[in-house]
Amino acid sequence: MSTVTMLTQLGKGMISTAEIFSLTLLFSLPLGLLVSFGRMSRNRLLQAVTRFYITIMRGTPLMLQLLVVYFAPYYLFGLNLRGYRFPAIILAFSINYAAYFAEIYRGGIASMAVGQYEAAQVLGYSRLQTFFKIILPQVMKRILPSITNETITLVKDTSLAFVLAQAEMFTMAKQIAAKDTSMMPLMAAGVFYYIFNFVVAFAMERIEKAMDYYR
Repeated sequence: MSTVTMLTQLGKGMISTAEIFSLTLLFSLPLGLLVSFGRMSRNRLLQAVTRFYITIMRGTPLMLQLLVVYFAPYYLFGLNLRGYRFPAIILAFSINYAAYFAEIYRGGIASMAVGQYEAAQVLGYSRLQTFFKIILPQVMKRILPSITNETITLVKDTSLAFVLAQAEMFTMAKQIAAKDTSMMPLMAAGVFYYIFNFVVAFAMERIEKAMDYYR
């Protein structure tokens, strides 16, 4: 296989990888915030449910979660799985990463001084206004390095989509390598992943600098 053809096929796999990455962040970041609210709730039942959810998501392999999310509808309800592969991948990745993001959010929110809330109350802010206008922007600034680490990990974890036969970049690289009996496709995939991670890290660094209030 020519180098151009190999890179073209890897590029197609890269598009799938980017889709998994983008959609996972789109759903898991807000879901993680909601889960963190439940984790900090005064309602013991809600707190217990969210704690159990986080424990399961963080305590079991993502690969296993992908298989369960994909095959469970068939084995439990006999549903047709046609067209469900990609949505199942996004769902599994999103609920997995939401658990990690929830703990990051919780740590950031818990680190805020009580005086921030008291000052907002004196100024007449409601609880929602206090959180979204005062607390959350400061929390995001504090937790951004941790979010960046998880985001970079997500780029590499997208390769786990191969267990559901999703043709992302790593799967394409393995198929080409097996066909051509060459390590070159895997090395090229490694370069693709490195560039992807470099771009993500650069973008997150720019966001972090933009949120630096002391510049």
